Amino acid sequence: MVVEKFTFANQDGHQLAARLDLPEGPHLASALFAHCFTCSKDILAAKRIAQRLAAQGIAVLRFDFTGLGHSGGEFSNTNFSTNMLDLLAATQAMTERGFPPSLLIGHSLGGAAVLAVADQIKSAKAIVTIGAPFEPANVIEHFTEKHAEIVEYGSAEVRLGGRPFTIRDSFLKDISTHKLREAVATLGKALLVLHAPRDEIVSIDNAAKIFMTAKHPKSFITLDDADHLISRVNDAEYTAEVISSWVSRYLDIRPPAPPPGAPEGITRVREVDPLGFLQDVMSGPYHHTLADEPKAYGGGNKGMSPYGFVSAGLGACTSMTIRMYARRKGWPLDHVRVDVSHEKVHAQDAGGNSGERIDGFKREITLEGDLTADQRQKLLEIADKCPVHRTLERANQVTTILTK
Repeated sequence: MVVEKFTFANQDGHQLAARLDLPEGPHLASALFAHCFTCSKDILAAKRIAQRLAAQGIAVLRFDFTGLGHSGGEFSNTNFSTNMLDLLAATQAMTERGFPPSLLIGHSLGGAAVLAVADQIKSAKAIVTIGAPFEPANVIEHFTEKHAEIVEYGSAEVRLGGRPFTIRDSFLKDISTHKLREAVATLGKALLVLHAPRDEIVSIDNAAKIFMTAKHPKSFITLDDADHLISRVNDAEYTAEVISSWVSRYLDIRPPAPPPGAPEGITRVREVDPLGFLQDVMSGPYHHTLADEPKAYGGGNKGMSPYGFVSAGLGACTSMTIRMYARRKGWPLDHVRVDVSHEKVHAQDAGGNSGERIDGFKREITLEGDLTADQRQKLLEIADKCPVHRTLERANQVTTILTK
C-alpha cells in the first residue's frame, strides 16, 4: 500500500493534515474517512479500514479535523459546523486529485458529520457509520459537569480521552442546532450502520434510531463487545472486513486484469500484529482471509496456520478434480469430502532413500453416490492428478526478491 501525505486548506485557510492510502494496483474507487470527536486520522480503526479498502483497490483519504492531530487551527474555535465544512474541503481536495469519494465513512461524531453533509457530496454512493450518535449534541454528555461553567464564563477546560480541551459556549450552541433526522430520512444512498451493543460512549439506541429513520438500502451490524474506539486489533479487523465486503455490493468495483503470468492475480500477505503472528491474506482484489498460529505456538488462533492453507489447497483441489471428472463422465457422484492432515515423516517412509524428514500429507477421500467399484477406483486415481498434488510431489522453485 502506498501512503501519500499532504495538506489541504479548509474554509478558514488552515492547513489540514491528510493521508491518502492508495492501492498498489489499479484504483477502483475512493473513500473519505471522518474520525471521532477529539481523535485523529491515525487511530487503529481508521488505519485498519484504510488498509483493507486499499487492498481492494479503494483509495482512502483520512485527515485530522481543524485543531487536532497534525492539522492547523485552534480546536477551541471549532464546532460541528466547521467539521462539516472540513469534510467538504477534504472532498474537494480528493476530487482535485482525481479521487472523488464514492464511499463516506464516519466514526462517532465523524459519523454524524458524514450523515449531515452526505447530500452535498454528489459522488458518494454509500455511507458507513461506526458508533455514531443520532443527535450530534450527544457529545455534550461527556462534559456535563462543566456545562454551567462553559455557559457562565464562555469556555472551560474539559478532559476527553485523558487529554485537556477547551470547549467554548459557541460549540454548545452550534451543536445543539443540528438535527440529523431529515438528513438520514432523505439520504438517498446505501447505508451501513455499525455499532457495539456495549458502547459506553454512544449507546446503541442511537444506531437503532439512525437505522429506523433511514430508507433502504440499509444494513445494521453489531460489533459485539468492541469498545467505542474499536481499539482492539481483532475488532478493528472485523470492522474493516465487514465494510470491505458490504461496500462491494454498492460500488462498481470491477476486478483489475491479473498481472502477466499470474492468471489468479497476486496473493499479498501483510503482518497485522507485530507482537503475534496474525497476517492479512488477500488473493487478488476480492478474496480475503487471515493466517495465524495456534495459541500453543504463540499465535492467537484467529486463522489457519500456513500448513493449514497448504492442506486446504490440496483438499480443495482434490475435491474439484474429482467433481470435474465425474461431471464429465456423467457418473452419479452426490458428494465429495476430503480430509487432509499434515506431518513430518522420514523420507524412507514415503518411498524415498534419504533418512531426512520430509512433509507428509494424508488424504482421506469420501465419495457419496451410487457409484460402482470401478468408478470409485477411477476417481481415486484421478485424485492423484490434482494439480496441487502434482505440484507438491515435484521439485519446485521459489524466487525471492527484496523490493525495499
